[in-house]
Amino acid sequence: MQAFRVNGYDMAYLEVGEGSPLVCVHGTLGDFRTWYSVLGPLSKCHRVISVSLRRFFPEHWDAAGDDYKMAQHVADVIAFIEQIRPAPVDLMGHSRGGHIAFRVAQARPDLLRKLVLAEPGGDLDASLPVRTDGPAHPPLAARTARSVEMIRAGDIEGALQNFYEGIEGDGSWRRVPAAAKQQLRDNAITFLGQINEQRKPYTLSDTQAIKTPTLLIGGGATTGSLALIWRVLAEHIADAKTAVIEGAGHWMFEQAPLEYGEAVNAFLAE
Repeated sequence: MQAFRVNGYDMAYLEVGEGSPLVCVHGTLGDFRTWYSVLGPLSKCHRVISVSLRRFFPEHWDAAGDDYKMAQHVADVIAFIEQIRPAPVDLMGHSRGGHIAFRVAQARPDLLRKLVLAEPGGDLDASLPVRTDGPAHPPLAARTARSVEMIRAGDIEGALQNFYEGIEGDGSWRRVPAAAKQQLRDNAITFLGQINEQRKPYTLSDTQAIKTPTLLIGGGATTGSLALIWRVLAEHIADAKTAVIEGAGHWMFEQAPLEYGEAVNAFLAE
């Protein structure tokens, strides 16, 4: 584990492999360990740099302060990438990390060569039309709020199960490997920051501002808003490419690491 000093904070990261740099940004409850399952496939062709965002493991945050904001995390990733050589870099984000990667590409396209968004999280503004025959939106915001209540009451395990099963379906929590569960536990307190992170919805003008060559990836078994958002974004980001990891859900890189790695490597090699 190493760290860069960014915006007054020591931002931890893990680096594996050689070649052109690929910076990986985790989502909710994640950290630099999020990408462990695909480090092998990805590091065959790239210098993979997996980051831990501000307030995530290895920090053990006490939920104090007001710097757990989407804008802060975006600024941190920008400052982190500015220190990497050679430039520009490839950037990949999952879920909430996909939202961060999108905002980095919107603000600083000069830092990026290519962009990979794995089921980016967030909400769609009314300016982005949604097909009426698409999947229904599950109440993820309500799930998150409920998990926050449970964490404040001391029920960490219940909070994590509530959130995870809201995405992957009832009964899915018991199938999560022990190491992956521990990673989520290590970052459970960050839920308290996320409830007021001031995340803005995607707008049509936002998507049209993305000029970096972009790949959007989704799990074939993902349902609800997470299955919808990446498809809508793909329709409005110029020349965006898409890939579906069949049989996998939201954590597709854990559930089908070889297939996920192949899709990413093929796009980055173009």
